[in-house]
Amino acid sequence: MSLLGYTGDLIIDRRDDNHLLLSEKTPISDECTFTLAPDISFIDPSDRQLIEKLIALGFYYRELDRFTSKSRNLSWIRSATAYSNAKPLGNVVSDVSKVEKPSVYRRALANGIVEVLSVYRSAVLHIEQLLLSETKPILATVTQGLNKFFSILPTLYELILKIERDDIRGGQLLNLLYKRCHCGVPELQTCMQRLLWHAHQVMYNQLASWMVYGILQDQHGEFFIRRQEDRDVENSSSNPDISDKLARMSTNDASLSDWHLGFHPYWDMLPEYIPMRVAESILFAGKAVRVLRNPSPSFQSGDAVYHQIPKSFQKIHGLAGRFHFQREPLINSGMGEDLLPQNEADKIEAMLLDLKESSEFHKRSFECAVDSIQAIAASHLWQLVVVRADLNGHLKALKDYFLLAKGDFFQCFLEESRQLMRLPPRQSTAEADLMVPFQLAALKTIGEEDKYFSKVSLRMPSYGITVRPSPLDVSRANPSADGSSSASSEMSLDGWDGLALEYSVDWPLHLFFTQEVLSKYLRVFQYLLRLKRTQMELEKLWASVMHQYHRDFAKRKKDRTKSPTTQQIPQRSRPMWRVREHMAFLIRNLQFYIQVDVIESQWNILQQHIQDSHDFTALVGFHQEYLSALISQTFLDIGSVSRILDSIMKLCLQFCWNLENQDNFSNTAELEHIAEEFNKKSNSLYTILRSSRLAGSQRAPFLRRFLLRLNLNSFFEATARGVLNVVRPRPTLPVLNQQ
Repeated sequence: MSLLGYTGDLIIDRRDDNHLLLSEKTPISDECTFTLAPDISFIDPSDRQLIEKLIALGFYYRELDRFTSKSRNLSWIRSATAYSNAKPLGNVVSDVSKVEKPSVYRRALANGIVEVLSVYRSAVLHIEQLLLSETKPILATVTQGLNKFFSILPTLYELILKIERDDIRGGQLLNLLYKRCHCGVPELQTCMQRLLWHAHQVMYNQLASWMVYGILQDQHGEFFIRRQEDRDVENSSSNPDISDKLARMSTNDASLSDWHLGFHPYWDMLPEYIPMRVAESILFAGKAVRVLRNPSPSFQSGDAVYHQIPKSFQKIHGLAGRFHFQREPLINSGMGEDLLPQNEADKIEAMLLDLKESSEFHKRSFECAVDSIQAIAASHLWQLVVVRADLNGHLKALKDYFLLAKGDFFQCFLEESRQLMRLPPRQSTAEADLMVPFQLAALKTIGEEDKYFSKVSLRMPSYGITVRPSPLDVSRANPSADGSSSASSEMSLDGWDGLALEYSVDWPLHLFFTQEVLSKYLRVFQYLLRLKRTQMELEKLWASVMHQYHRDFAKRKKDRTKSPTTQQIPQRSRPMWRVREHMAFLIRNLQFYIQVDVIESQWNILQQHIQDSHDFTALVGFHQEYLSALISQTFLDIGSVSRILDSIMKLCLQFCWNLENQDNFSNTAELEHIAEEFNKKSNSLYTILRSSRLAGSQRAPFLRRFLLRLNLNSFFEATARGVLNVVRPRPTLPVLNQQ
């Protein structure tokens, strides 16, 4: 009886002296409390010592049995039901956790311990029957029959004692069992492997739920993948714009919110024998399955039908997006099954089932299975994003509008908005003011076949605009020869730098075009738009002055006037136009370098990767490399270079606006200052770009072409070395058309 945990008058429990009633809530004792009664004197000391050793097994059995009863107790379900009937659903989990902290992993461990205890009870029963049927030495027979349990039960007792003391659960419990499996006692090793097998059953069930159905079954926070808590989402959305976008995204489709913020690895519960890379693969596979099994209703009924309606209707709908056609819903479309076919789901489940039924855990087999499942999920996600959602078309649209590949559209837009951009932007109406030239440019250059233009919208943030008041009275500004209003060089040149584009991304492309990705596109767009605006102003300046000169020449020819001053105008204007030509030369070459050597070459590399790759994760990596190369090779990641380029563009605009301003024609000192600053900045730019640090980077091949174009006749190199920068009288910039 004592070997099965029951004490009496012969073998007593020392805790009975303290009148303690043992229950499930009674903590496990730190030491064995079973002992022979002290008033028994007829037992020899040697026998007493052996009996003390034997009855310790009974103590271990009782404590293990109490642990299993407590861990397998399902009364917490009734508690949760009672709380759910009395309180709102949101408070159920927190209230129950105050009462009880259940653990499915401990329950699985308890099931394994029950198996061991049943074998132990059978051994005790067999010994009892053997002693009743035959006359044998009692202590020797009992010791021999229970010999293997002298190493198993004490170890299990130490195990549950550590679990209770440190509150070990979930992945931490798996890690503890995995370590205990490495021992030199065969019986104990077999026992620990069996307990680990039981605990792994829970993990495999959670993996199957997550990787086959996209459902996270983890009521008690024991899995190494966890749903993001609400407070984490609030902290991560401190930016108002991002939080608004996430709010809209989660409202439109919860799966998109799940992909970006819904789930994350919980490293505290990750067993040490599962690498972090494998955990990331499991996280990705589950999120991919969630997306594939829960397609957006608009994608199901809208985009699927979209490819079935006549092409002429597609053109009308793609052009403006203003007309909504009554579409018939797909009947028995089975979109969820199409995105993840049932045979593929069965294949994933079969791989996990093979791992689950294996008696031993093999790390290599586990990692190979996870990699295979990730490959299946990534392949079907690639099919969804690249083929069904037309990823390449959207990439082309981003290239057209964010990387200014549609040069005719932006040329037209900048020409239409040129007069408006000469004035400081008004914070309240700047965006509305720009919509008119934006729409005019679209009508002139965007064809009906471009179904992606409706996803592009113009934005002018109302915050961060610093507008310096112009010293000129804009209402009294004199029109120049080409009809544009004059502006002051003191006008804020950064007011329109906040001009931005937004791209409407539909399901499931949010998985690919994250907010981080779109922000990188926007950064490059704003840089390229400033560059194109500068190039256009330099060209307009030359065209304006040449138009004025030819008009004056025709007038003089008609009047047959031959004044000496008239013949000197081209000669006296050469220093000024030489400066303009140097500016245009640098801006043109920089623009050609970015558009051709950088954007087009990187675009071709990305297209090759898209054709060769059928894996979503690899495709995301290639696209990140594409964006990183764009930012790197356009020098946006080097603060010193980007600041110099911004300064050069600002000087070019100041130069153009000063010359076009009739009131400043006589102010040659400021023009000389601009020319001098431009020379310094351009020389500094050339010196930095030729540095050894940049020569060894990924920018090197195309950067050398850019430098070759700039320094074709060694002008930049000689200037940078100071050959042309010696102290000399600055050329006087004459004034044209002084009449």
